[in-house]
Amino acid sequence: MPKERVNLFLDRDAMERARRYSQKHDTSVSKLVSDYLAGLPAEDAKATAELTPTVRRLVGVAVGGGDRKAYREYLYKKYGR
Repeated sequence: MPKERVNLFLDRDAMERARRYSQKHDTSVSKLVSDYLAGLPAEDAKATAELTPTVRRLVGVAVGGGDRKAYREYLYKKYGR
């Protein structure tokens, strides 16, 4: 996906936290911001309108969607059903 240059105005403390976090996690502030913005709900977020606030905050957190078969196997092993 093509990238676009933007200017952001951030609080100094927030920027310093972002720099420290990005260095500690071997990433960039740009990647942190990009990942955060990519996780925001789409404009047609009617599907999430009926979710509880806790679940709504978690929407978009998981990357990749997961493997349903592996998850079912995990549940079977854990609960024996």
